[in-house]
Amino acid sequence: MNILKNMARKKKYLLWPLILFVAVVVLKSTILAPPRVKVVKVEMRDLTAQVYGNGTVEAKVVVGVSSKITGRIVALYADQGDRVTRGQLLARLENDDVVQQQHQSEAGVERSASNRQVEQANLLKARANLALAEKNAHRFKSLAEKNLVSKLEAEQFENVYQVAKAEVARCTAALEAVNMEQSANRAGLAFARSKVADTLIYAPQDGVVITRDLEMGATVTPGMAIFTLADPRTVWVKANVDESQLKGVSVGKKAVITLRSAPGEHFPGRVARLGRESDRVTEELEVDVAFAQPLKNYRLGEQAEVYIETEARKSVPALPSASLVTREKQRGVWSVANGRLKFKTVTAGVEDRCNFTEIAAGLDKSELVVAALPQVMAKFRDGMKVKAQ
Repeated sequence: MNILKNMARKKKYLLWPLILFVAVVVLKSTILAPPRVKVVKVEMRDLTAQVYGNGTVEAKVVVGVSSKITGRIVALYADQGDRVTRGQLLARLENDDVVQQQHQSEAGVERSASNRQVEQANLLKARANLALAEKNAHRFKSLAEKNLVSKLEAEQFENVYQVAKAEVARCTAALEAVNMEQSANRAGLAFARSKVADTLIYAPQDGVVITRDLEMGATVTPGMAIFTLADPRTVWVKANVDESQLKGVSVGKKAVITLRSAPGEHFPGRVARLGRESDRVTEELEVDVAFAQPLKNYRLGEQAEVYIETEARKSVPALPSASLVTREKQRGVWSVANGRLKFKTVTAGVEDRCNFTEIAAGLDKSELVVAALPQVMAKFRDGMKVKAQ
């Protein structure tokens, strides 16, 4: 009985060291174990540096279609969103008054043409009479000098000759007056026709109707827009780019545009124009980025983002951007060697939109580098033990 008690007592004493050993192993493998970290290596990649900007879709050429005259709209042939071509009829104004004025002007032109024909006939008659009177005057003058006829008779024929000359002059002046009247009537007719033409509103260029500002029955005055047109070929994104990111941005640089209405879809473009005055509050500059191909469907004022390509690298060593940290104003990475961390300063180059950064110097291709969240790497220290994953 005592033997059994002694054996039980000895087992009890042996159990506690075993429990302690197991506890130490568990602690070392859990709480006290080196943190597991994900490691990456330098890889060769094609990188493109891009500058970000956001803005809205706008049109460089926006035209308000208006009337030259005051009138009431009696017909509309286009609506918002319609594509129109240059010279297409868009609207018609009430034209009863101006049409009557045109008819009146046409009648005046016809009347002046008839008067001109009458005066031309009178002039021909006057010239014929003048020719006859001139012959008679010369003949009777010659006869009077030979005393074959009296001087009085010769003077009478001379007087008839002078009257015929005056009649030709009068008919010539009358014909000129009729010609001037006809020119004035033709000008009046052209003016009346232009007034009639002004009642028809045509598209001044190809484009898309952005807004229809007036409806049928409304009275339009000169300069009041009936439609607003935008040329799809001049639609671009007015983007705001931070001044600190403007290095390398110039006219002609390639760009990628994304629209809020088309998430995930990328539209190629190019920088078309740079502003010359930055916003003094936001410290941003306006950069206009044109679409490479005109958009078929667009909305002015739509939110858009642009990524302007400023620099490109082919097959350069790169690391995920998440693996780079800034420590004491130095750019570097945490490398892993023999299970311990070491901070290494590197020279970073192009940073790609796909979150990869060029490593221009400071790192070998065979070295392992930690890629972790910034808050995790903020706790790292040189020589700290880690377990590569």
